[in-house]
Order: sequence, then structure tokens, then C-alpha cells
Amino acid sequence: MLSSATAGQDLRIVATEDYSPTCMNLISKILPTANVTADFHAEAKSTVFEAAGVVFERQAGLSSKVVTDALNQREKLCSTGLGQGVAIPHGRIKGLKAPLGAFVRMAKPIPFEAPDGKPVSLIFIMLVPEQANESHLQLLSELAQMFSDREFRDALMAAGDAHALHSLFAEWNPNAANQRRPAV
Repeated sequence: MLSSATAGQDLRIVATEDYSPTCMNLISKILPTANVTADFHAEAKSTVFEAAGVVFERQAGLSSKVVTDALNQREKLCSTGLGQGVAIPHGRIKGLKAPLGAFVRMAKPIPFEAPDGKPVSLIFIMLVPEQANESHLQLLSELAQMFSDREFRDALMAAGDAHALHSLFAEWNPNAANQRRPAV
């Protein structure tokens, strides 16, 4: 779990097998509660990427440098800021067997070169195997669907802590998407 301390902060991972047995969406399958952080303090996305590298190093034994480099490489191609205060940085990792996710709600929005020019507060970080194609696209599609829902974004911003944030992801129902209002 990313702590809400400042840069150089100590990060902690707890058991990752805390998924609901009735996962209704793809994202809940890759997002353990331990990888959800509320009110993270950072001034730049590079700090978020470094902290995520440490989380994935502790959780999955990945090199934090490899994770940080993969996220930075992808970001150089084009910003992963979507707009509406949301970013989905992602990277391909050689040797990774299954996708991994982490979610960070920032204490203060940070610049992310989003198309709408607004800073970002909601950041979902995803790592996928180097050869992932369809599964990677399905996960990105589901994330885009989640974050296009204004009520979901508002609920994430209002959630009291990391457990409440995780519950919102776990309870999100992709089949209810056609009942949602479009993003504004």
C-alpha cells in the first residue's frame, strides 16, 4: 500500500489474496486492497511511478526500476492522462505472468498532460505481460468505462480510505454500464 507520507516514503504491501470470490469485473481481479492508496502526496507523476515500482517490487518481485522505466517509456509515447482528472499509466513487463494493478487517489491533483489540460487526482496504474494484447485491451476498456462514469469518479473522490476505494472498484458492475449517464 502506498502511504500518504511525502517523497521517500515507506511503502507497505500486505496479503494480496483479498479479492471477493464473486468478482463481477476484470479490474477487481487485478487490484488487491493492498495496492489502493488514498490521499497520496506527490508533486509529479514521476514520484507516483517510483512509488508504484516499489509496490510492485514488494508484491510481485518485480524490479522497481523495470516498473518505473516501463511506465516512463509508455508515458513518453503519449500521455496516459485521459481527462476529467483521470490517468491510466500502464506498461508491459517482460516475464510478468498476469496483469497487476494499483490505484492512487492524490491528496492534490498533479499535472499529467491530459487532453483537457486539467491536473489528475485519480490514477490507475496497470502492468501487463510483454505479449499481452486482447486481455490488456479488455482491461483498458473496462477502466475507461469505469472512469467515464461521473458518479463513479465522484464516489472515488469522496471515499474515506483505501478500503472504501477498493470496495468501489470491487462492486462496480460492467453490466450496468448502459444505465449510466455519459461523462461530462
